[in-house]
Amino acid sequence: MVYVLTVRGHTPQIGEGVFLAPTAAITGEVTMARDSSAFYGVSVRGDSAPITVGEGTNLQDNAVLHADPGHPCTLGAGISVGHSAVVHGCTVGDGSLVGMSATIMNGAVIGEQSLIAAGAVVLEGMQVPPRSLVAGVPAKVRRELTEEEITGLRSNAEVYLGHKDAHRAAQETDAAS
Repeated sequence: MVYVLTVRGHTPQIGEGVFLAPTAAITGEVTMARDSSAFYGVSVRGDSAPITVGEGTNLQDNAVLHADPGHPCTLGAGISVGHSAVVHGCTVGDGSLVGMSATIMNGAVIGEQSLIAAGAVVLEGMQVPPRSLVAGVPAKVRRELTEEEITGLRSNAEVYLGHKDAHRAAQETDAAS
């Protein structure tokens, strides 16, 4: 069963149509907007500062979202957070993709429709312009994304809306039996 926990008087707010996998943990001052999703093994821990997950944003298996005092974690709409990514005390703009095992640190701001490459480490306070490809350790802006790449980001988020719906339906069927 999914673990939703009130911490320090803050109960997670879960929007309509959200899928929370049975092994996800959503705790504290967290808002999961409509049609967002937290897949298997995801941890969204709002025990130190608020965390907001925007509409239609997907958190893939084993992703971790956390925040520190003074550094809330804010994810816009239509974002894909890849498997095992760590998103900590930062802001990620609408329509972006955070690649598998990428790390984004406190105070970083990722512009909309940006791609953080798999394994990248975005250091504290980094400012990423919209529509950027960011890669490396430490991460650097490599170039502006093409229209085709931006379409790919959107397509990824749309695929995960389908996954969310399928897993949510299976969860409801399982609960009814």
